[in-house]
Amino acid sequence: MDRAVPPTSPAASSHAPAAITAPGLLDEDGLPVPRRYWAMLTVFLGILLAVLDGTISNVALPTIASDLRASPAASIWVVNAYQLAITVSLLPLASLGEIVGYQRIYRGGLLLFVVASLFCALSHTLAVLTLARVLQGLGAAGIMSVNGALIRFIYPRRLLGRGIGFNAMVVAISSAIGPTVAAGILSVGSWPWLFAVNIPIGLVAILLSVRSLPDTPRAGHRFDGSSALLSALTFGLLIAVLSHLGRGLGWVEALGVLGVASMCGVALVRRQQRQPAPLLPVDLMRIPVFALSIGTSILSFAAQMLAFVSLPFFIQNTLGHSVVQTGLLLTPWPLALTVVAPLAGRLSERYPAGLLGAVGLLAMACGLMLIAMLPAHPGDLALAWRLALCGAGFGLFQTPNNRTIMQAAPRARSGGASGMLSTARLLGQTTGAALVATIFSLAPTGGTIMPLEVAAGCALLAALISAARITTTQHQPT
Repeated sequence: MDRAVPPTSPAASSHAPAAITAPGLLDEDGLPVPRRYWAMLTVFLGILLAVLDGTISNVALPTIASDLRASPAASIWVVNAYQLAITVSLLPLASLGEIVGYQRIYRGGLLLFVVASLFCALSHTLAVLTLARVLQGLGAAGIMSVNGALIRFIYPRRLLGRGIGFNAMVVAISSAIGPTVAAGILSVGSWPWLFAVNIPIGLVAILLSVRSLPDTPRAGHRFDGSSALLSALTFGLLIAVLSHLGRGLGWVEALGVLGVASMCGVALVRRQQRQPAPLLPVDLMRIPVFALSIGTSILSFAAQMLAFVSLPFFIQNTLGHSVVQTGLLLTPWPLALTVVAPLAGRLSERYPAGLLGAVGLLAMACGLMLIAMLPAHPGDLALAWRLALCGAGFGLFQTPNNRTIMQAAPRARSGGASGMLSTARLLGQTTGAALVATIFSLAPTGGTIMPLEVAAGCALLAALISAARITTTQHQPT
């Protein structure tokens, strides 16, 4: 079962790095009520902004390109700049959070995100907007890199599954509703308002964070700048080549970039093996349940993004629905996830994450295959319950999986675990989007069905990996 070895075990003492615990830090059993609720609201507001802004600008790209007199190809950098900035800075900021305190990284990320959002809203050229999006991505990375670690110190251990469940629900819903929110804003305002709306929400989150977030322990090791550079090159190049595979990037160029990324990755892993608290948590990847959970996360988010990107094309082009109908028909997925994610958090306190994840991902795979097998003119209810099955399955998987990732690591390595959790999600989503683009380019006829079948395959493989965790024990203290 996914159970922790007590802190007194030899495995616990041999792997956990030392941390400096300053006086006046929070109690081991989380924050008291009502401060706990205010802290979680702060975390929710920050992660809502960071995740939502990854997709909210996609709908407005044609308008942005026209207003700023840029080509459609160049306007893609409004999205890519944000994504790449997050990718290259997630793990370094997570490592820095272990050293200076997770709450400081989170507040700094919020502040930078708000300032960058103002610059985005005031941008008059594509170059300025792209630079502002880079800064916004760095701020989002500050938020996303340590939010999981903060939850571990906000909630008492016996209720940790619920806290992670609520957080997983916010992340998943934020990923799903981006286009809908963008359409609503653009119906009453111009594209700069997509970024301006972040400012009041971000300011509220900053004010709340000053009084509510806990002061977390600080590690005694120094920040490894060389590892941060290697990490940025490895993941930045990998995400860049995945993002451009379906956008005209040749296979020769792609293999060349992948080769450079691989060399940087090998150098990074070798360097990390000599570090007591590595920036790339290779020490945590030696914990079987942690490694299996990360692999499950990558595959599941790839399946989710394969579905999210291809479903609008499937519903409009294959089933013949309008844009408005498409938005309404997609609602059962996030709605079911909203209901199931908190419930999964409670269940994860009683049942193994491997079992819950396997059941949830199997349900998601079945839902995706049932959608792909729909007849030419299905009823709306036939599509809706299949989408709800997918959302419920993903919700049942995500919360226990995130809880396992965070609890498999010692508290002193919560930053590394949180950074890997976000990196796995981003890597999976980017891979899924790249697979859709590649399938669309290789199979323009009938290409809307194939991504759903591939997504079902990814979900099924993730279910098998999740099931392997049922009898796997973790070798680190919680």
